[in-house]
Amino acid sequence: MRILVPMDGSEQSWSAFDYAVEQFGDATFVCLRVIDPVKAGYGVGIGATAAANEWIQAEQDAAEEMFDSVRERAEEADVEVETHTEVGRPARTISEFAEDCDHVVIGSHGREGVSRILLGSVAETVVRRAPVPVTVVR
Repeated sequence: MRILVPMDGSEQSWSAFDYAVEQFGDATFVCLRVIDPVKAGYGVGIGATAAANEWIQAEQDAAEEMFDSVRERAEEADVEVETHTEVGRPARTISEFAEDCDHVVIGSHGREGVSRILLGSVAETVVRRAPVPVTVVR
């Protein structure tokens, strides 16, 4: 069994990882970090492109650091883990990645009201779009 656990380094994503390990201990855990290029900010000119590329590289480096911690936790729990970093829109990328998995366990940031409407919810979109069952952990 392959369990997809999208991770962004937040407390909620770590809770989702811990929950997944607790509930599906004999599975292979596929930890995915999606880097949203929209957050890099787009401008006009070569300088803006260079800054965006530097930002994406910094995000990839941060993802690798997070995955070092994931691998440590996986080793302590004696579970198998794969790590992947992708650049793209988070909800879409997670849903597409889920096609090769049996289940998704995702953390929720728990936004409510106007904040949720304006920012959207990656977890909510994944629940609607993923081709496999999804568990949302708060």
